[in-house]
Amino acid sequence: MIEVITGLTLAAAAGLNAYIPLLGLGLLSRFTDLVELPASWLWLENDWSLGIIAVLLVIEIIVDKVPALDSVNDVLQTIVRPASGGMVFAAGSASNTFAVEDPAALFTSAQVWPFLLGIGIALIPHVLKAVARPVLNILTAGAGAAVMSFFEDLGAAVLTVLAVIVPVLALVLLILIVVLLVRRLRRALAERRARAINRVSPNV
Repeated sequence: MIEVITGLTLAAAAGLNAYIPLLGLGLLSRFTDLVELPASWLWLENDWSLGIIAVLLVIEIIVDKVPALDSVNDVLQTIVRPASGGMVFAAGSASNTFAVEDPAALFTSAQVWPFLLGIGIALIPHVLKAVARPVLNILTAGAGAAVMSFFEDLGAAVLTVLAVIVPVLALVLLILIVVLLVRRLRRALAERRARAINRVSPNV
């Protein structure tokens, strides 16, 4: 059960930022004893892999904080984030981690369903993020993009670390993040509707 929570929270983190959980797993496996990746995922800790993921992460961090470009990036990331979610779910749920010393044979990276499940999980925060961001940019004249992006990146990083060390706490944090994203989206849509009504209603 713990390995499922680990994979689930890593996949959700990928829905916020595709590269943070990938880089996190690779670095933790390469430089610490907290993660021991299965043989088929050892490429994540390779120098070239870490370097490429790090470069992509820097680009993502910059672009995601620029109004308008962030929405274009979200469209492109509709493929990347779910794919990353599938990979980190499969890798994370099959790894020996600080919290999971002997993962069940059921959760092996060779099986397809953990990858597909990770895709579905990553899509949830990605869709919430992609829908909320344009509305937020309109309401804040673009000022909210960088702030929201910073907290999304921070959330992805914290989820990645907690997924390895304290998976249950990571799950609680994930639920909180999803609730906050949904509430923020509902509030932004309500504010947008209110502004639209005010524009079309005649002044009294």
